[in-house]
Amino acid sequence: MRATVLICTYDRQDLMGLTLASLNAALRPAGWELDILVAANACSDGTHEMLEGYGEACAEKGWLPLTWFAEPTPGKSHALNSALPRIDGDLVAFVDDDHRVDASYLQAVCEAAAAWPDVDLFCGRILPDWDGTEPAWVHDRGPYRIYPLPVPRFDLGSEPLTLDGDGAIPGGGNLVARTRLLPRVGPFHTDYGPSGHDLGGAEDLEWVRRALGVGARLQYLPRILQYHYVDNCRLTLGYLMRKAYMRSASTVRLDPKRREDTFIPPFMVRKALGYSGLLLISWSWARLRFHLVRLAAAVGEIKGHLQARGDQRRARSHPAV
Repeated sequence: MRATVLICTYDRQDLMGLTLASLNAALRPAGWELDILVAANACSDGTHEMLEGYGEACAEKGWLPLTWFAEPTPGKSHALNSALPRIDGDLVAFVDDDHRVDASYLQAVCEAAAAWPDVDLFCGRILPDWDGTEPAWVHDRGPYRIYPLPVPRFDLGSEPLTLDGDGAIPGGGNLVARTRLLPRVGPFHTDYGPSGHDLGGAEDLEWVRRALGVGARLQYLPRILQYHYVDNCRLTLGYLMRKAYMRSASTVRLDPKRREDTFIPPFMVRKALGYSGLLLISWSWARLRFHLVRLAAAVGEIKGHLQARGDQRRARSHPAV
């Protein structure tokens, strides 16, 4: 059996080095061939040189074998779509370029494939890689806690779960797919994925929904664990608001239960107006920050609804043949 770890990267030479170091430090499962494939997406820093240096030192240091290619078209979806046809093993494990894998990650991935032979898609936990330098408010669990934080987190508990798409949908940072599933699902949607380090996204959510739509089983296994790098520069009010706006827009745009016959649903307008009014009585910094972030998310929901209406109009104008 063979598993390939796929990493798409854009100008994150230093973080990529840490990601590769964590993969090489992880325990390796017996009876499996492992390798790494890196899609360098329109990189202009030293990523290419770093990957070349890795390849030259790989055999001597006993590192996991790595191949890489340059994808010149900006956008993570383009990088993913170029990478997937290059994978000829049994499994592909998606790892983001700002993640650190747990020491048992590789073992957990391969053990899952052996234990669940009828499951084509697995997901695990993603936890913030807190190091103690983050501001105290990120750990607040009170009424004015900021959610979701701009540091990705996916944690459904300590027990395995079968997911059906009606509840939480994992992102692409910690997915594992059997390669036999890939042709059935098709490529990642290039309209949704981020380009560079912008705050767009949802190409992974849309892809997972499509996988479920063609009959894939999705299994959550908490032992498949990755940690997301925490950039304290993102823990500012401006970033929190931009991220809440973009995240809500992406989520609503992909919501299959959204009503498409209403220009802007009244409840979305009421929510935005409600948070606007609460700003006037936010006497503490915690309350003000909370209501500003929730307002940004509410406006993002309106944007996502309007985007989805536009998607529907374009689909009617250009029906699939």
